[in-house]
Amino acid sequence: MARASIKNMMFYGFHGVYEYEREQGQKFYLDVTAETKDDKVVETDDIKDGVDIAAVYDVVKDVTENKRFTTLSALGGHIGDRLLGKYGHLAAVTVTIRKPNVPISGSLDYVEVSVTRHAQ
Repeated sequence: MARASIKNMMFYGFHGVYEYEREQGQKFYLDVTAETKDDKVVETDDIKDGVDIAAVYDVVKDVTENKRFTTLSALGGHIGDRLLGKYGHLAAVTVTIRKPNVPISGSLDYVEVSVTRHAQ
């Protein structure tokens, strides 16, 4: 297995439980780790056998900026499913999402949700 991660990507999205969150939007910070089913990329040295970080970034950007979700778990699951569907050689994708501005009455840096999706 080979694993690659992208850390702290920032996108502006429209996700949240409340309608005003889905209308006004805010910044979201995402980490994605993708694992291959084998370590073939070590032998072939071919990006098609590994994790194409630029392609992963493009999928995360598209989903985060162009879809709207009520829960961060649904956003993370959708990103994982898109990546697994697009790249058949991936075994698992973990998406971690941080949302700094939440409607909670109290002092905090952010809320964070992680979702791991596995290939069927």
